[in-house]
Amino acid sequence: MKFVAHELEPLALIVNPEAAAGKWQRRLRAKQQIEELFGEKIKIASGTKQSTVNLVREIAPQLKTVIAVGGDGTIADVLEGLVKAGRLNDVLFGIIPFGSGNAFRLAFDIPKSFKKALKVIKAGKVRLVDLVHFEDKVAGFISVGATAAVTEAKIQHQLPGFWGHVWAGRQLLSLEPQPWEVELESAVDNQGQSFSCLRLELKVLDAVITKTNYFGYKWHIAPLARTDDGFLDITFFEMSGPQYVLSLPSIYFGRKQLRLRHFKARRLTLRGEKLPIQYNGEFFGWRQQITFEVWPKVLKLICPQPKRSEIKPDEIKPDEMKCDVM
Repeated sequence: MKFVAHELEPLALIVNPEAAAGKWQRRLRAKQQIEELFGEKIKIASGTKQSTVNLVREIAPQLKTVIAVGGDGTIADVLEGLVKAGRLNDVLFGIIPFGSGNAFRLAFDIPKSFKKALKVIKAGKVRLVDLVHFEDKVAGFISVGATAAVTEAKIQHQLPGFWGHVWAGRQLLSLEPQPWEVELESAVDNQGQSFSCLRLELKVLDAVITKTNYFGYKWHIAPLARTDDGFLDITFFEMSGPQYVLSLPSIYFGRKQLRLRHFKARRLTLRGEKLPIQYNGEFFGWRQQITFEVWPKVLKLICPQPKRSEIKPDEIKPDEMKCDVM
């Protein structure tokens, strides 16, 4: 029996067989069922991140729908391929969760079960959602600082999944906040005060810049984030590594963040001596300066309809803003 949804055709499923420690090869029954449903529409990357990007860039011009089969890393690579093909705004984008973290799908209530995820795709309901853009990448969630350094440490050893993060996370105990220069544009702070531009000098352990609410493993890292409000959601963790570790239960459930320095902004620039960066669970690299901006309503995501109303993007009006330096 084949998957039939003519309004989504032509479509392709993008699979990285090496993602999540080879989950595509290990879940034999699910793999077989997906192969029976989609047949030649399944496109297998050669296993590297760049091969996934290149595959999507090559085939995207002929497609109406692209479905990422994997977790946050595969999603990031497929989105990058769509950007490089110039098709990010045009194609419909679906997800069949097959990863280890699966944080992106959680923000949109896409079921973890592949059978239920297929029902969502077949229903074909689409939401226009925002993404974070930086350099040549797009993402749903990003961190700069300690958690990105932990992500880099994890990829340097062979322990996969959750326990790999726990092992790498030991280094948090030795980390201290670093001096950063922060510049926000079209921003509002936690007290509701608006700024056309705001410059700050902070000592920061970690910063989360996101459109979605979760890191991997249901970590509720950004409880105030909204997926289509037209703003970056930004939280600064101004604390030591040991303080962060002691606060982990509260951070995991999103409670600590409600008491931290928080902004909504359309654009953010960070400057520091050496800034580690991760996006969608993938380590990006180190920078002395990095700029993030929101790309509003740029992705046509196939997902269940939202259960709550989102903040309207015109809540902050430029003529009401002022420029300030602190």
